[in-house]
Amino acid sequence: MRLRPLLTLALLAAAAVALAACMESGDDTTTDTDKGQQEESAPIRISVLTVQPRRVIVYDELPGRVSALRTAEIRPQVNGIIQKVTFTEGAEVSAGEPLFEIDPAPFAADVEAASAVLARAEADLVNATLKHERISALAATQTASAAALGDARAALAQARASVAEAKANLTRRQLELSHATVRSPIAGRIGQALTSEGGLASVGTANALAVVRQLDSVYLDVRRPSIRWEQLEEALESDGSKDARALPVDILTITGRPYAFQGKLLFSDSTVDPGTGNIALRVKVPNPHRQLLPGMYLRARVPSAIYADALTVPQEAVLRDTSGRPHLTIIAGDKTASRREVELGALIDRQYVVLSGLKPGETVVVQGQDRTRAGQPLKLVPYRRALPESGS
Repeated sequence: MRLRPLLTLALLAAAAVALAACMESGDDTTTDTDKGQQEESAPIRISVLTVQPRRVIVYDELPGRVSALRTAEIRPQVNGIIQKVTFTEGAEVSAGEPLFEIDPAPFAADVEAASAVLARAEADLVNATLKHERISALAATQTASAAALGDARAALAQARASVAEAKANLTRRQLELSHATVRSPIAGRIGQALTSEGGLASVGTANALAVVRQLDSVYLDVRRPSIRWEQLEEALESDGSKDARALPVDILTITGRPYAFQGKLLFSDSTVDPGTGNIALRVKVPNPHRQLLPGMYLRARVPSAIYADALTVPQEAVLRDTSGRPHLTIIAGDKTASRREVELGALIDRQYVVLSGLKPGETVVVQGQDRTRAGQPLKLVPYRRALPESGS
């Protein structure tokens, strides 16, 4: 009988504890709801950008191969045996610097022989001149016939011609002697010597003695569709620019790293490749440190279009629907957000060119588009573009 009151007291205590727990739980639920309402009423922080028109140049990255500014094949102009190679392979040579020495003895002997022939011709000229003077004096006193005077004049003219011929022959022999020293016609870097001492230098041979290439500037030859060049010319006319060659050309190495110097567009070819529809372009690139060598492949950022008053938005500001159509989130004057379909152009440095659907001065949401809901207050924060990481 005593157990029943104890059991009843235990049940009453358990019920009281359960009731208190339920009341505490009810208080927590009410607190969470209040917090949710407070969060919904708090302004949503979003990053925005006010678009303004600016001039934008669109570039095409085109692969191309490097070639030397000038290339000179060193060839002999006289025949003979090479006695000496006077340059260091791979070194820089100046214009007129001796590179090969051909045995000069035969050419020196020819010069001496030509000098002797000239001396004899000059002696004959002196004799013919004196004879002509004597005959002329006698003809004046009518003691010499007209025929003798004519022969004297002819002999004098022949002697003068012989002297001129001998002088020309001597000049040629002296030129051959000078050609025994083979010199570089241009300044540049010389490559491997393709012959050595004791080799035969022969005029008209297929192989050169060496090759010199001028590398202080180089050419980069690229190809692009001819229609892109026509579009660029039209854009230049509408933009007020005169010539595409005035636009700089950025150079990228084959690994994508920017080159320290900009190139200059020299010309476009006057013909189009009928097989590919491409047109050849030549870019001149400074190369003071000799980093670029003939045969290398590089990439050139060649101008392809110009927008005089383009509206651009960061890439992260663009959203796409399930069909892939691009949209922007626009902030109205009352700070309400709305989605708008736009037409996009080129992507330049992580900035889209907006072709239609956007007006100058409008505010675009760049970050936080998913947090903009109807009736939700917004806190607009100016968008700041993140700086690229070092080494990227």
